[in-house]
Amino acid sequence: MSAVDPGSRPDLCLRPRGVLRGAALTLVFAGVLATAAATGSLPRQEAATVKRAQQTAVRDTVDPADLSRAAAEAMADGKSGQQAAEEFVSRSGDRWGAVYGPAEFEEFEQALDGSYTGVGLSARKAGTGRIEISRVQAGGPAALAGLRAGDRLLTVDGRDTAALSVSEVVSLLRGDGAAQAGSTVALRVERGRSAWTQTLTRARLATDDVTVRRLDDGTVLIKVTAFTKGAGERVRDAVRRAPAGAGVLLDLRGNAGGLVAEATVAASAFLDGGLVATYDVDGEQRALYAQSGGDTRRPVVALVDGGTMSAAELLTGALKDRGRAVTVGSRTFGKGSVQMPSALPDGSVAELTVGHYRTPSGHGVDGLGITPDLVVSDTTGERAEERARTVLSGLGGGS
Repeated sequence: MSAVDPGSRPDLCLRPRGVLRGAALTLVFAGVLATAAATGSLPRQEAATVKRAQQTAVRDTVDPADLSRAAAEAMADGKSGQQAAEEFVSRSGDRWGAVYGPAEFEEFEQALDGSYTGVGLSARKAGTGRIEISRVQAGGPAALAGLRAGDRLLTVDGRDTAALSVSEVVSLLRGDGAAQAGSTVALRVERGRSAWTQTLTRARLATDDVTVRRLDDGTVLIKVTAFTKGAGERVRDAVRRAPAGAGVLLDLRGNAGGLVAEATVAASAFLDGGLVATYDVDGEQRALYAQSGGDTRRPVVALVDGGTMSAAELLTGALKDRGRAVTVGSRTFGKGSVQMPSALPDGSVAELTVGHYRTPSGHGVDGLGITPDLVVSDTTGERAEERARTVLSGLGGGS
């Protein structure tokens, strides 16, 4: 399963708590819409939410020295330094802080490089409540074993998937971050009335995070599932190669985030320089800027949903605030905090919140997300894409 769900580092990535342990893919950007709240332009309930987010933002930092000291003291007492650090972060109020073991952190870094250890399939919760395969990566172990999209996963290593979330199933398929290529996982698979047990051997696979295809009306659909290394440039290449006059449908649904630098490069495909986002690190204000030379005339619609997170929200906010794209779908997840790594005495790594991101107009999205220009209630099927294509046609980007 290829699922990069990072929290956020200004030079690197937006990464979530326990992503390699199969925790829900729940990272996003932290912010508070402070200006709107102060001027009273938000509804009272939303303004209250903003105020709580502001108060949380003040509290959600951890002193790395204090954390390291807690881990060292636990080790001196013969206890787990990593566990002590996890408990320290949990008590701190840092919602997006996380502690990774050495193997977990290495696996995550490799995933950001565009590779992962797994069996080459994506999963989703079906309407029946069962977990089913949504996509099989060509050439991967699952594909070579003949598994198909639509097959149902009844058990993974003997565990009934009916009692598990999608992220927990993903964790089992990947081996919880510590599994090596060559290790195996046993699946009980159902197709129609047939059921069988299939043992797959995990392999080191390249992610396929940017796909491009031409739709029948001439629209260029660019689907970005994660901002791993090289993803931003692949988006730029797709826009450069698009036929003159063709509109772009930028599909960011289910994009769990990735490298902020790559999201900034992707923004450069549609902007001729200028601000992409601002952020602070320990109170110091910084900014991200697009490169010059992007296509500023081609019609663009960005399709988003509740699974659009972190770096994907940074891109969404930049295109929306600067009037470069019409956004369609449902409210994005909502996280904009900046994490940076800190090494601990036992070799584990803590990712601690050090600041927050804001969109070009100064808005944050933590706990609020980004509300698209056109809200579509059902973003899981073809309806959302159809609405997006209709909007794009109205902008002159389709036949």
